[in-house]
Amino acid sequence: MGHGGDVIQELTTDHREVEEIFAQIEALPVGDKRRKDLADQATIELVRHSVAEEMHLYPAVRRHLHDGDEIADREIEDHSEAERTMKELEGCEADDPRFDEFMGRLMREIREHVTDEEQNLFPRLREAARPEDLEKLGEKVRSAKKTAPTRPHPAAPDTPPGNKLLAPGAGMVDRIRDALSGRGTTG
Repeated sequence: MGHGGDVIQELTTDHREVEEIFAQIEALPVGDKRRKDLADQATIELVRHSVAEEMHLYPAVRRHLHDGDEIADREIEDHSEAERTMKELEGCEADDPRFDEFMGRLMREIREHVTDEEQNLFPRLREAARPEDLEKLGEKVRSAKKTAPTRPHPAAPDTPPGNKLLAPGAGMVDRIRDALSGRGTTG
């Protein structure tokens, strides 16, 4: 799938990619090792996406929408819940009975969050912000995802300035751990 464009196009592409991973997981039999590999891949994408939203999208929501603080706070809480679920999932292999419980919960949380963003938040933001601002946000989000963590860190700050200071360092450590363990690679 192609990345690029304004922030809404970029984040919507992320949503489609994660949904495709979820569909692959659902198509495999319970206990199949590939489900864990796909869950790791989904987690990597979701964490990078969430960190980028928290760094750049939600501050813009606070600025552009009259109820932006309330919306951003709710979205960040959704992220926190999903991150806790991902942390639980991280400790399970595909044949662990809890794997399907955590994976099902994560899929429900993410699908509800995506539906809310795409049906409510994104249209309102598109109407309230200038196209050039949305384009700049898209560039910032793409840049943030390159250095963002790839593993859930539920105790890490999720609002500026703490998230902007700590995310690149945590991201570097996560990518080193991923490279050493082979996490996030298929095959």
